[in-house]
Amino acid sequence: MGCVGSTQKGEENSKKLRKPKPWKHTQPITSAELKQMRDEFWDTAPHYGGQKEIWDALRAAAEADLSLAQAIVDSAGIIVSSTDMTLCYDERGAKYELPKYVLSEPTNLIRDS
Repeated sequence: MGCVGSTQKGEENSKKLRKPKPWKHTQPITSAELKQMRDEFWDTAPHYGGQKEIWDALRAAAEADLSLAQAIVDSAGIIVSSTDMTLCYDERGAKYELPKYVLSEPTNLIRDS
């Protein structure tokens, strides 16, 4: 019976992921500018604490569709505090904050033509 209890405990820690709410950047930005912002975040994020493996899993989840993102988060043991993934924790209690711009596109994104 211990195995059943541990499975249920794991499910308590994982919330069902959702797409972030629509958001607007302070000024219209291009896809290239958004990509640069994302690259800069992911390059520097591990230097602010937490485990590199968790940051790598969060990046993979942020760049995946919702069902794959859910599988990545669950298998990495990431505790999702907010369902849009803006606030997560690892099993050791380290905090991982993700800005909306790494999770979705702003409503005022300038499409490349």
